[in-house]
Amino acid sequence: MRILVTAGPTREAIDPVRFLSNRSTGRMGYAVASVCRRRGHKVVLVTGPVSLKPPVGVRVIRIESAAEMLKAVRKWVSWCDALVMAAAVSDFRPKAVSREKLKKRSAPELLVLKKTQDILKTVRGLKKHRIYVGFAAETSNLIQEAGRKLREKGVDLVVANDVTKKDSGFGTETNRVVFVTAGGNVKRFPLLKKTQVAGRILEWIEANCGKH
Repeated sequence: MRILVTAGPTREAIDPVRFLSNRSTGRMGYAVASVCRRRGHKVVLVTGPVSLKPPVGVRVIRIESAAEMLKAVRKWVSWCDALVMAAAVSDFRPKAVSREKLKKRSAPELLVLKKTQDILKTVRGLKKHRIYVGFAAETSNLIQEAGRKLREKGVDLVVANDVTKKDSGFGTETNRVVFVTAGGNVKRFPLLKKTQVAGRILEWIEANCGKH
């Protein structure tokens, strides 16, 4: 199969020095890309700024902002059989970006934000036979939020996890996830290494490829 994976955070510029971002390290997305490649699939990895070494044999496309990630996904989605959106894309960006560094003494106290485009919603019309996998990093109402994302974004599987737990979520080697499918199935997994979670995701994709 041909698998398109997104990973890491995005950075939304405030000025040439500062930006808005999140706590994503890219480990989950990189694990998915690595496992898919090791099992013989062709992989394109669209990655935000991270400190991880790219998996061997994977085509890597580096981006900074949510808009750049959307552009890359739009370009490559027609190539893939499955899209795995593991990136933690910023939901907001500054409405105005300063061309020069904002000085502390004169910077505005109020930062006006604007929503970024939702990547999965935007490429929903390009889905066709492809499998779309989304992620839900939540702090409450895990299953409900995963179900909402399934409906709103038209994906086949949401991999949900509670990022308030110390042993799962951002910056950890392990994850404790729940699979919520468009068919209404909910499957909880025990604490696993992120490479193991990646393996479960790939197994689900392989088992469901051609059914959508």
